[in-house]
Formats: sequence, C-alpha cells, structure tokens
Amino acid sequence: MRFIHSGNACGWLSFVFSLTFFALACATDSATLTTSNIASLAWDLKTTNSTQQFRGLAPVSDRVCWVSGTKGTVLRTINGGATWANVSPALTPEDAITTEFRDIHAFSPDTAVVLSIGEGNASRIYRTDDGGRSWHLTFVNSEPTAFYDCMAFQDTRTGLAMSDPVDSKFRILRTDDGGANWTIVPSAGMPAALAGEFGFAASGTCLTAAAGRWYLASGGIDPGRIFASPNGVDWHVSNSSIDGGEAGGVFSVQFRNRMVGVAVGGDYQNATKRTNNAAWSEDGGLVWNRAVKFPAGYRSAVSWIPGVGAAAVAVGTTGSDITFDGGRAWFSFDNGTFDAVQCLYPFTCWASGSKGRVARLTLA
Repeated sequence: MRFIHSGNACGWLSFVFSLTFFALACATDSATLTTSNIASLAWDLKTTNSTQQFRGLAPVSDRVCWVSGTKGTVLRTINGGATWANVSPALTPEDAITTEFRDIHAFSPDTAVVLSIGEGNASRIYRTDDGGRSWHLTFVNSEPTAFYDCMAFQDTRTGLAMSDPVDSKFRILRTDDGGANWTIVPSAGMPAALAGEFGFAASGTCLTAAAGRWYLASGGIDPGRIFASPNGVDWHVSNSSIDGGEAGGVFSVQFRNRMVGVAVGGDYQNATKRTNNAAWSEDGGLVWNRAVKFPAGYRSAVSWIPGVGAAAVAVGTTGSDITFDGGRAWFSFDNGTFDAVQCLYPFTCWASGSKGRVARLTLA
C-alpha cells in the first residue's frame, strides 16, 4: 500500500476462570507461560549499529536472524544478535537512498529472499544463496499501478507475493523455486477489491502461509478484510471485525493450523486507540471474532509462539502484547516501539523496528 511513513488449540473458556489455568491447559510441551509471568517478560535489545527502520524480519533460529529496511539495508547475525553484518544488495547510489526492503524471508543462514516496495519498478525481489555476499535480482515489477507489499512461503520452494489491486483485484506473484523465478497468477479467482482497499507494507505479514493455505490482509476500508485461499489462485474474503479506514485495517494475519488464526491492526495514525484492533478465527478464516480484551494500541505484526498452544505475541509502535488464548484476551508487557515480530521453536521471539531496533525475547 501507499504506506511510506519514513500444538492444539483449546476451546474458549469463560473469562471468569483463571487465565493462568487456561495457559497451562493449552501448553503443549515443557514451556510454561502464565499471566503471572507477564511482569518478567522483557525484550533483550541488540546493538545493530544502524539507524535504519527494519520492517523486514526473518529469524532462522535463536542464533541466526536477518532484518531488512530503509536505504536498501539488509543485516544478518549468526551469533544471537551480538554482532551484525551488513549484507545489503549492491545498489546504485540513488537506489540505495530510496529502496525500502519491507519484507525478507530466510530459508537458512545462507539463503534469503528480500522484497523492496513501491510503485512500478521500485517493487523488486532479490535472492541470495551465500549469506548476502551476492544477490540476484529475480523480479522487477513492470506494471506502473502495481505496488508489492509483502510475500510468504509455504516451504523452501513455494511462495507468493502480493500487490495492491491492479484492475480492481489484488495481484499475486508465485514462485515454485524458492524465489529464483516469479510468474503472475491469473486473477479470475480473486474477489474484487473495494474502492480504496489495499495492503499494508508494515511488517511483511499482510500475506502469510500455513498448512498449505494462504491468507491476505487488507485495509483502507472499514472494516478491514481477510482473504483466504487453498491454492493461491482461488480466494474467498471475509470481514475481519477490525476497524479500518484510510490509515487502518488489518496489518497482520497468522494461522497456526488450517483452522485457528489471529489478526491484528488498527489505525497507525491513531496508534493509542485500544479498541477493535484484534480478532480471532477458529474456522479457517470464514468468521472473525473481535477480541474481548484488546492490545494496547495499533499493532502491525503478530506471531504464534510455536509449541506453546494458543500463545501469540503482537507488536506495534506503542508496545508489545501477549495472548494465551488464541487472541481472545491480550496483555501488555512492554511499551517499546517495534514494527515486526516472529517467534520460533524453542520459545524464542525476535522483533525489529525503527532506529535500528532489534530485540530477542526468550520465553522458556
């Protein structure tokens, strides 16, 4: 969009029961997350020696993480964030100033795909197979009205990238070789976009993949909408119950299996608004239900915590929140600003944002 602002699920328990009990009941392995732990949750900020804004985030493990952002910057750590190497693609001086890498996906410590956003040929995709020492340009957008926002991968080969509507429909790219080559998916199976509808290039999670299915989040309309597809070609769309508008809607959607999903968003121009900014689904995204206790403001990204049942973390410019019950109730635990978050097994989350901020959270 034009956003150049530079385990097993447990059923819903009545809110009168202890959420501590609920979190324990939902846990699927040795990690113990309860409401009593919230006060001890704290992001461990890492020194990147950068002032860029990192909306692209791709952790591989608790040791290896890639981030991407403004001025064509890509950084990588292989020692848990102790040191970061600048592994940015070689760009012209002009491109180095204007390129914004808003999304990155890493397959390994050495292999990654990064997406730059913007209209026309500003939308580009690069791939590296040698840890960022060299990058290959694998896609350049030739459609003047297309604006690519984000991308997602099911595995090391199959991925999609999404653009804001072209001829009134979201445009989808597909790769079947890990981002080395891309083709435009026919739009016949994509529902028409509404007037003013677009995606938010805010955290690389407006398009996501889980259990063979694909999910696309939109805003610019009220409420924001969520599209779902079994194959990346045929899509259905549902209202999200998240408030939208010119600067609002669904910024991030994630599913932990084919049925259970969570979405967050809000209005980035009214970032402290604490209502109607999160929703959950348990039917594959057909119906979205509003949270009963909302995150503490606009949230640009959300991530399930693998191996910890129905727990997820959301981040935004006003702080971070955690849910233990699949997005019904959210609890604030930090007020630092972040744009992106991604959690990995075992029990590690990474977050990134403005002014070179990157942090790690250990949950076990």
